[in-house]
Amino acid sequence: MTTRIWDRFLTEQDRAHLAASKPKVVRGFGARPAVLSVDNYRAAVGDKPEPLLESIKTWPSSTGLAGWRALEHISELLAAARAAEVPVIHVTGLSSAESGMAGWRPSRRTPGGEPLSADDDRQRRRYEIVEQAAPLPGEVVLKKTAPSAFFGTPLAAHLIEQGIDTLIVCGEAVSGCVRATVVDGCSYRFRVIVPEECVYDRHEATWAMNLFDIDQKYGDVLPLAEVLDYLSRYGARKKAASS
Repeated sequence: MTTRIWDRFLTEQDRAHLAASKPKVVRGFGARPAVLSVDNYRAAVGDKPEPLLESIKTWPSSTGLAGWRALEHISELLAAARAAEVPVIHVTGLSSAESGMAGWRPSRRTPGGEPLSADDDRQRRRYEIVEQAAPLPGEVVLKKTAPSAFFGTPLAAHLIEQGIDTLIVCGEAVSGCVRATVVDGCSYRFRVIVPEECVYDRHEATWAMNLFDIDQKYGDVLPLAEVLDYLSRYGARKKAASS
């Protein structure tokens, strides 16, 4: 049996329950995929690769080196999707300064209610999508004020209009915005694929066990190599059909 990243976090009872249960239903890929890049922004990784405990001194929401490792794979995923002419959709945060509306979690402020002066530059840049996952001209970019990429955005309408039935989700955090997006994607009846190397979080156990839950209930968690192979074959079929 293939070893999965969550195996070492499972208890003996967990393993016994899985052994006694019916095999997981594999949802698989559909006919028309899109890549959904969730919250690959500056606040998640900081300005340079640093260990987590160093990175959070400057960027409190940083995922440290885990984020930088994942971004290398995300860059590869996005390149493969574009080569296969698969749509790439980007989602980032909508700041209260831009929208006039508070986000889903409170901002860090002084006791008097004013933004911390040392935080001004980081607050301004925190939702900027980082270079490794930056959108190309013409790619859709949506902004959200809640964990899910679907909540309060036109994402579902856009996917339906484009005939998309499969979402390949990458980004952060697995325990937060990625999971919320995956659950909503499943609720809208999209097939959801999560390349395990292309999602990240602050805590290893949280990363692993949320991927376990996603794989058990809401989608398929696959090695990136399998997703890249699918995109290559999809692109080849599309090219052959148009020639």
